[in-house]
Amino acid sequence: MSGTSLDGLDLAYCHIAKDKDQWSFDILETHSISYTTEMQLELKDAIFLMADELLTLHNEYGTWLGEQVKKFIETHSLDVDYIASHGHTTHHQPKKGLTFQVGSGQHLANTCGHKVISDFRTNDVALGGQGAPLVPIGDRLFFGEYDFCLNLGGISNVSFEQKGKRIAYDIGLANMILNYMTRKIDLDYDQGGERARTGAINPELLKRLNGLKYYLLPHPKSIGYEWFVEEVVPIVDSTDDQIENLLHTAIHHICEKIAQQIKLNSKEKSSTLLVTGGGALNDFLIETLQEKLGSAVRVIVPSKKIIDFKEALVFALMGALRIEREINVLKSVTGAKKDSSSGVLFLPN
Repeated sequence: MSGTSLDGLDLAYCHIAKDKDQWSFDILETHSISYTTEMQLELKDAIFLMADELLTLHNEYGTWLGEQVKKFIETHSLDVDYIASHGHTTHHQPKKGLTFQVGSGQHLANTCGHKVISDFRTNDVALGGQGAPLVPIGDRLFFGEYDFCLNLGGISNVSFEQKGKRIAYDIGLANMILNYMTRKIDLDYDQGGERARTGAINPELLKRLNGLKYYLLPHPKSIGYEWFVEEVVPIVDSTDDQIENLLHTAIHHICEKIAQQIKLNSKEKSSTLLVTGGGALNDFLIETLQEKLGSAVRVIVPSKKIIDFKEALVFALMGALRIEREINVLKSVTGAKKDSSSGVLFLPN
């Protein structure tokens, strides 16, 4: 798994089982590989590449993924059925029928020598869906005991049951804006939100972020890096203030928008909210979120293994569902014409 926060590649070796109608999992081995500055820039700027350059990156990154997978398997002497690979999203414009994840499944399979399932989003977009978010199938099958599942990656997305259907959508900003701010001072991220905690709200910045048109759209909806570059970066770059104040304001904005959506969809007097993704490790963000939600919603931060590798785990599940030809993408989440069993199978040569 490689997400929009551009921090690196997550690998998880999982055992997945089904007993009657109940799915279960065990995460046995994990490894994270941080991207070099060069790789971060290459992936971040891929939206500006010419078609032949993009396809070259697609193939090269697929080979690199295969090399990392092969090392991981050899290091831990793993018995592997298949690799489920998300790749890295470079283009996501579902209104144009377009989504693209670099990381060629064929190059990955040939390099690591194992069966690969990848390209999980294209089929849903072809069916008129957003191609995102995809993790809600895992929320339903693995984490159904929680009222809400919130992922704080580069963007924030939420998943919950409503009248027997799984509903999910991208709420808005999360680590993408925070990391963009810290990189201005050569920091990859604000550990624990320590810098943000010492800042103060910049009222004008908060107003402009809260006024982003995306927040007015009905779900199903999703956003990608292009939206961030076009709509958010100009706002941040035109705000002259200390980094601590920028971070503090961004966290209040993130938490306000999340709290609005949770309160809007919470029908119970007491609800539980499972928080995963890198943002769950930002103590100041979690405290601010709990404060804005109030006592009616209990914020639950699980073990670090689940925080860090939940998305990788869910794509392993999506691979299992694809092999079993069971539904792994929900139309109630993406807005597609129908549910689908998505993902393309690549055999090594």
